[in-house]
Amino acid sequence: MQDYLQFYINGEWVDPVEPRAIEVENPATEEAFARISLGSAADVDKAVNAAKAAFETFSQTSVEYRADLLDKITAGYQARLGDIATAISNQMGAPMWLSNAAQAPAGLGHYASTAAILRDYKFEEQKGSTLIRKEPIGVCGFITPWNWPANQVACKVAPAIAAGCTMVLKPSEIAPLDAMLLAEVMHEAGVPAGVFNLVNGDGPGVGAYMSAHPDVDMMSFTGSTRAGVLVAQAAAPTVKRVAQELGGKSANIVLPDADLQQAVAGGVMQMMTNSGQSCNAPSRMFVQKDQQAQAIEIARAAAESVQVAMPQDAPRGAIGPISNANQYAKIQDLIQTGIDEGATLVAGGLGRPEGFNKGYFARPTVFADVTNDMTIAREEIFGPVLVMIPYETEADAVEMANDTVYGLSGYVQSGDINRARKVANQLRTGNVHVNGAGPDFAAPFGGYRQSGNGREWGEYGFEEFLETKAVLGYDAA
Repeated sequence: MQDYLQFYINGEWVDPVEPRAIEVENPATEEAFARISLGSAADVDKAVNAAKAAFETFSQTSVEYRADLLDKITAGYQARLGDIATAISNQMGAPMWLSNAAQAPAGLGHYASTAAILRDYKFEEQKGSTLIRKEPIGVCGFITPWNWPANQVACKVAPAIAAGCTMVLKPSEIAPLDAMLLAEVMHEAGVPAGVFNLVNGDGPGVGAYMSAHPDVDMMSFTGSTRAGVLVAQAAAPTVKRVAQELGGKSANIVLPDADLQQAVAGGVMQMMTNSGQSCNAPSRMFVQKDQQAQAIEIARAAAESVQVAMPQDAPRGAIGPISNANQYAKIQDLIQTGIDEGATLVAGGLGRPEGFNKGYFARPTVFADVTNDMTIAREEIFGPVLVMIPYETEADAVEMANDTVYGLSGYVQSGDINRARKVANQLRTGNVHVNGAGPDFAAPFGGYRQSGNGREWGEYGFEEFLETKAVLGYDAA
């Protein structure tokens, strides 16, 4: 059993004010392998006070100082990359191939790219006799999820440090260990005391109190829309900035001129990656009605080719377990709902895959003949479940794609790039991937409507941590 029972506050590892330990479970084995402490309001107060005090000096440091600090963090993170990948796999079930190839390196990418953004950023601009200044917003509270833990921590922590902010991080209590390793990296890199603070805990005990704290100037939250509403409500009385990256039900529109085999099979595989636990996953596949029968057979073959395996020895492309028991139960309930509401089960279904009698392993599942008003087409399942929805015309596909409370991402497949661009421009989402385009660390990431507000990644994410000040008469005669 690994014990991580202390918090990192004001540059030191400290005991919680009120000791209360919980176990961290490996979802592949359903066995506890580590323990952390749950924090309280008193721990948050200590961390916020440290961050507030540190802000006075850290906010005044030079661009070069902060960029060099990010370089040191990047180097330290690189040195611990293997440890971070292992921690992610153990705590949330990502196969080691995915942890090594994407989960851990995604965090590394944000630290490295943010240093470059910082060095080129113009914090001051003169317009007439007025100076426009960009200044750090202050003390930031971060609440991060369990599905891409290192990535979601990094795309908050890196720009906050670059901007000159100080922070208190509450990682998910389901997947906290990579953040604990990051705290060690921060300490070794020489991050000044109080700039980065970490308090483990749950939403009611730490998250809500931090969101409402009068000395926290900004809350950045990634997680479910339901929890995001609670964060915003708690933050409202203090009128702090709230940036949120929430749920999604992203449409993948396969236009009739697309390579059907490539588009459908690729869409299935992308949906299944990370066991479907990605907020921007292409979970609704729209295929023209006349191509539906062929598309279903392609999707069936693709889903049945997805191997489910134990994380430590999963071959490339295989998926691991769902990250926790509650999420597994939700996925099973929604699969049953899809069956009950009359969708055609093409592949997968209820229960564990063959050969598994333990662990939160779900079967790669595809539903066809889904209508856009079915529960499985409306609710975010957050598991390896794809729904296929037929459409008559291109306009029909766009209308159904936009008929959702979410708006995080979208996907368009076409043999004509101009046609794909036209459809992409009509989707009410923060991101659109054209013809299988992958992620871009320099591009803004975030959503419309109930998928959140604000943006992360790149320069747009960096600017979320800045206030704008106008100094009038700065250059008056």
